[in-house]
This record gives sequence, structure tokens and C-alpha cells, in this order.
Amino acid sequence: MHPPYLLLDVDGVLIPFPDAEGASPATHHRHDVVPDGRSADDPVTIWLNPAHGPLLMHVIQTGLVAPVWCTSWRQDAPTLIGPLLGLPNLPYVDLPRPQITTSHPNGYLWKRDHVDAWLGDAPVVWIDDDFTNLDHEWAAERTARGQATALVQPDHHVGLLAEHLAEVLAWAALLSVTRADAPA
Repeated sequence: MHPPYLLLDVDGVLIPFPDAEGASPATHHRHDVVPDGRSADDPVTIWLNPAHGPLLMHVIQTGLVAPVWCTSWRQDAPTLIGPLLGLPNLPYVDLPRPQITTSHPNGYLWKRDHVDAWLGDAPVVWIDDDFTNLDHEWAAERTARGQATALVQPDHHVGLLAEHLAEVLAWAALLSVTRADAPA
């Protein structure tokens, strides 16, 4: 039985947004990266917490979830973000590049329809900072249909914390027991 997916966002989760004073958390270190299609003369500055690598590796090594990038960084997540955190080459959801001016053009996270189609009936725990109430309702509806779905929503100025990953592991462990007890 395939473990549930762990969908992992980058902006607002691994790269927190600056606070009102323009500062990133002191735990995060500066990196200049060159995303695909961008000139080396025009790098993007990002701030990553080096502790996230070992925390995520622990989650990956449990085998309770199958991690997948789910971010507007697309193919740059496994080639730029992952290596800076010491993560293995993880797959990514190939999200489109919509022409939108808000993350919630239909009242819910723009990624959700693409993720829903990509997931099919697979169980998922999704870490993103930008869910709305409609996304939480979607997760509850999927779960009610037998497609276990959990959303974990870090504060976009703080980013991912150890307790978020503890929540992921607790959910996945409980699901693992529940699935093992289900009739074949």
C-alpha cells in the first residue's frame, strides 16, 4: 500500500515572508539562487532554515509519507531548494503558471484543483501557508469520501516548525494503523 503523499510548499513554509520590518526569522540563512530561465546576473535571494533539512529527512526516513514538492517553484524546488537543505531529489507537482493576481481567484488556493486532479484517490497531508476555509472544507469532504486529507498551515512569517512535522507524522501513523486494520 502506497503511503500518503506529503505535499510541501516552499514560499511561506520553507521561505517565510518578511515581517512588517522586512526581517526574516533569525533561524534562516541567506542564499542567492538562480531559478530556471533566469540570468545568473539576476539571482533571487531566499532565506532557509538549515534545521529544516534534518527535520524533513527524519519525516522522509520514517516511510510514513511520500514527499512531493507542491510549489510555484516547480522544477526548481528539487534542484535549488532541496539541495540547500540536504534533501534527496524529490518529485514535484508540475503546476501551471496561471495569470492570477491573488492566490485565491475562486476563494480557495489556486493550486487546489490541479492537486485534486493529480492526487486522484490518494491520501495526502499538505503543508501550505495559504489555505482558506474552502480548502479546509475540501479536505473534510475528501476525508468523508474515504480519501484521507489533512492540511497543515504554518504562519507565513514564521514558516515550518518542528510541531508541524510532528503533526504530519502523527496523522500518517494514525492513518497507517487505520489502513492496516481496514478489510482488504
